[in-house]
Amino acid sequence: MKALLLENIHPLAVQILEGRGFEVELRAGSLSEDELVETLPGVDLLGIRSNTHLTERVLDAATDLQAVGCFCIGTNQVDLAAAAARGLAVFNAPFSNTRSVVELVIGEIIALARRLHEKSGKMHAGVWDKSAKGSHEIRGRTLGIVGYGNIGTQLSNLAESMGMRVIFFDTADRLAHGNAQRMKTLDDLLEQADVVTLHVDGRPGNAGFFGPEQFARMKPRSLFINAARGMVVDNESLREHILSGHIAGAALDVFPIEPKAQGDPFESPLRGLDNVILTPHVGGSTQEAQEEIGFFVANKLAGFALEGRTELSVDLPAVMAPQLQSGHRLGYLHVNVPGVLASVNQLIAESGSNVTGQYLATSGEQGYVVTDTSDPVPESAIKALADSEHTLWVRTWSA
Repeated sequence: MKALLLENIHPLAVQILEGRGFEVELRAGSLSEDELVETLPGVDLLGIRSNTHLTERVLDAATDLQAVGCFCIGTNQVDLAAAAARGLAVFNAPFSNTRSVVELVIGEIIALARRLHEKSGKMHAGVWDKSAKGSHEIRGRTLGIVGYGNIGTQLSNLAESMGMRVIFFDTADRLAHGNAQRMKTLDDLLEQADVVTLHVDGRPGNAGFFGPEQFARMKPRSLFINAARGMVVDNESLREHILSGHIAGAALDVFPIEPKAQGDPFESPLRGLDNVILTPHVGGSTQEAQEEIGFFVANKLAGFALEGRTELSVDLPAVMAPQLQSGHRLGYLHVNVPGVLASVNQLIAESGSNVTGQYLATSGEQGYVVTDTSDPVPESAIKALADSEHTLWVRTWSA
């Protein structure tokens, strides 16, 4: 089977997949929709990061594709509904680069509060500007975290340990860590926070949610950080509030439109502004995080393709099947209707195969059952399942 890995995925992922018998092609950049349509036929596993977008048209063309690995946290670059309808498993790495993003944000908070970006720029220009004007400690300042998930909560803990007061807002019910305080509304947070940092996901409803009204609500001379999703923020409005002096500084790691490959030109209305830190989507790009992501996602892809395991899949029913140590395995993805499991078991029983283990999960309109047997399930039983109107796919594996 063939695996295609895009966007500079860590070499450990290549090593793992090749060690499991896959032919692996590694590419540095992302591919456009047309390029993906042309490239994906013949590819069984696809690895991407945040800049490759898998649309329904792309998935229609990917006739051999079994699974997609998002070697990052987000999965909004994949049409998950279209992937699930085609029986494609999608995996991501929801925890592997959390610490890297948090450390970047902590560094940016300090750098913005001390205006280090400006100071460094003047030094490189040969100007000695030894002044405390506009430079502050972060101790005692209020950090407002918008989105209190894995990254937001770890940031909360580190910021509090450094003497910051932490407040947060999240539409989901989240447990406050340490002395952090939940705000009832986003406006409440914006009116109190000295630093506002965004850690929301990329769902369509979050597009453009932080714009002129939200920047106007922020405290005068406060700081703004976006290490979440580029499409969440109106950067033209941010520029206006920085130029007016209302926002004292900002740091952005993500942008609505990002270059496809290393060295491509980058455009933004925020370029050239004082006390604005721009980084090329490197929040999770540490050697430690990328190695961990490569290990985690590559193993998920191999586990699915070679054994039918779907644990932690974001779109298919997640079956916690053990590693296949001996015997044979039948995987059956189907429409979730009553009586399917009974029909599977009847076919296996009639074939004379001995069931050694069975694992089942349902999610929405789909069900997935994994059945381990001591003997191979006969082709006649497999064909009967494949011919069912409720079948998405049937696959078999042997130890």
